Amino acid sequence: ATVNINLSPLDKNVMSVPAAVFMVFDGRIPEPAATIERALSQALAHYSPVSGRLAAGAEQGEFHIRCTGEGVPFVAAAADCALKDAEFFGRSVAGALLEELAIYYPAEHCGFGDPLLMMQVTEFSCGGFVVGVTWNHVVADAAGIGQFLQAVGELARGLPSPSVAPVRWDDALTAVPPPADGFVELMMTLQPADMAALDVTVPWGLIDRIKESSNASGSSRSRPPCTTFEAVTALLWQCRTRAVGLSSSPEEPVALYFAVNARVFVFRFHPRN
Repeated sequence: ATVNINLSPLDKNVMSVPAAVFMVFDGRIPEPAATIERALSQALAHYSPVSGRLAAGAEQGEFHIRCTGEGVPFVAAAADCALKDAEFFGRSVAGALLEELAIYYPAEHCGFGDPLLMMQVTEFSCGGFVVGVTWNHVVADAAGIGQFLQAVGELARGLPSPSVAPVRWDDALTAVPPPADGFVELMMTLQPADMAALDVTVPWGLIDRIKESSNASGSSRSRPPCTTFEAVTALLWQCRTRAVGLSSSPEEPVALYFAVNARVFVFRFHPRN
């Protein structure tokens, strides 16, 4: 029998929203497209909902993922240039180049019967390759798709099974917290905006110093250790706060709220520190 996975209240708000990610590899591996395709097939055995389809239930407003096992579209492509010639971090990367490196939903949104995930591997003349992944946000958020792609990578390297096994818990999110619900409603009303491309390199030495300073300032029992994401985000937020003068006093904390996984992380710092 086909298994149906009910959507959480949060998922129902974003069940037609597509997302895409591009992973660039400048190292050579034997037959990258064929290797990743085999690993993807193996990963789907552990993550069966990814190969299913979105469907409507019998009652109005009821939606679920049907684990039909219909699979994931996969495309192997080749480019006649090297990675360094593609200018991935230039303004051109937001245009025609990205359109060629992934499979996209025809209607620019996800509908019933559409694949929940699509993958393309493009091999470049230098031996490097790009993995373009497009998926319906309803099947995974950024953290979830990261876990799935990590499993694909581990299986591609020859591991017998993913290091992190997926766990299903239908009652994990019974209701959307009011702050998260409001955030989703706001995001759904925003219009596309012109985005400025900016490539910033943060040295590992600086990241390590921020982590050490943060971990030393508080008890490890009261909060988890500072992550790389938190260190980089705090640094960039501090630089922006100083640049635009958000704080009227060097001692006044400026908060940044970052919503992810229905959790809201709050960063506070003093501009002078």
